[in-house]
Amino acid sequence: MNVTDDGPVRRVTLDRPEARNALTAGDVRDLQAAFDPGRLGPDTRAVVVGAATDPAHPVFSAGMHVDEFLALGSVAEAEAFIGRLRDLLRAVRTAPVPVLVAVDGPCIGAAFELALAADLRVATTRAAFGLPEVRLGIPSVVDAALLQQHVGLALAKEIVLTGDLYPVDRLGALCNAVVEPSGLAGAVEELLGKVTGHTRTVLAAQKRLFETWQNTGLAAGADRSVQEFAGVFAEAETREVLADYRARLGRRRKD
Repeated sequence: MNVTDDGPVRRVTLDRPEARNALTAGDVRDLQAAFDPGRLGPDTRAVVVGAATDPAHPVFSAGMHVDEFLALGSVAEAEAFIGRLRDLLRAVRTAPVPVLVAVDGPCIGAAFELALAADLRVATTRAAFGLPEVRLGIPSVVDAALLQQHVGLALAKEIVLTGDLYPVDRLGALCNAVVEPSGLAGAVEELLGKVTGHTRTVLAAQKRLFETWQNTGLAAGADRSVQEFAGVFAEAETREVLADYRARLGRRRKD
């Protein structure tokens, strides 16, 4: 796995195409570290997860390598293993900046859960998604719970219970953009351009609110929203952006 910082964007690349970018326990650990708020630079405004792949036979990721499951010798080991995946996905959801996943080809199992945990998804027309765990005798877990919010309960149950691979055009509004393979990089950069110009303060506050809204009722979410709104005024950059916006608005009126 490669992690590079490119101006306001951290780019995380799965880079084992000879193994269909299947994930190992080490990959889970390294991915979680890439989302550690303490390791994100102060100028980072987004994280992109992509994959190195053969353009003729693209694969985003085949999910968790089956050998990782075979190595689990006890209930305790299985619980610890899946707990680490849970912690990774939580780190993605709660990262203080937007997380975008760029998918070309199959995105399976734990990799699909990673895409579901992200804030934004851009895929090519040859992308496909699936949760094949049931075929291995194990349930789909953790952020697979988010699937029904994207595709509806009926289709989510079908995806989980069949273990089949579904083309992106079956999955409705799962992705923010679906483009031809040649347009993937451009679509990713276009979306990044729309989110990286905001302050780190407001991005972090908004990400916290997404997690709050996901896990609380309306009243508690609204109460927390009030606190987050007030809290951003503790940072000078909030007032700077407001003042700049007001100045630009005044200039436009004069024109």
